[in-house]
Amino acid sequence: MAALSIRDLDDSVKEKLRLRAARHGRSMEAEIRLILTEAATEEERPRTDLFSALTERFTQLGGVDLDVPARTTPPRAADFGE
Repeated sequence: MAALSIRDLDDSVKEKLRLRAARHGRSMEAEIRLILTEAATEEERPRTDLFSALTERFTQLGGVDLDVPARTTPPRAADFGE
């Protein structure tokens, strides 16, 4: 088994880890081992394009129905000038 040392860990982070370990009934070392194992072994979620990600995230909020007026003139091509 490998050993790992973590330098310059903020004291507040160490205290939070200690409290978290106590809540779970584990030693701080066991808690950190579990956190690292879960982080290293979690499956990556497939990447999606921005539109799909936003749609997935906000679909549960529902949508908005907009009244789009009918077009009164035929569409025309853009004129970029020469």
